[in-house]
Amino acid sequence: MEHSPGFLALVADARRRIREVAVADVERMRAAGAPVELIDVREEEEWRRGHLPGARHLCKGIIERDIEQAVPDHDAHLVLYCGGGFRSALAADALQKMGYTRAESMDGGWRAWTAAGLPVVREP
Repeated sequence: MEHSPGFLALVADARRRIREVAVADVERMRAAGAPVELIDVREEEEWRRGHLPGARHLCKGIIERDIEQAVPDHDAHLVLYCGGGFRSALAADALQKMGYTRAESMDGGWRAWTAAGLPVVREP
């Protein structure tokens, strides 16, 4: 997908302030049962096509509105992901501004996760 220069500049700016984690690190955390909240920020139709095991869905359009009810602990470890890591970087930046101290973005997003052959949940 071709992204506009303005969008890419916005993402690059957010990436200067957030922490990105590799797909392999997220899988290790998930497999070990580490206390991490996996949050899928993709759109509803993307979520329905498949998502990470144990993830919850709070799309980019509503995450700021709903995060404090979904995850009231501002020190919780949050790993956000989207299709390729751009929207999740923006969302992680916004959550940090809201006081979430451990909001991270999964580098490469859903595409990197599935390319690595890692487990997914598909809705029937």
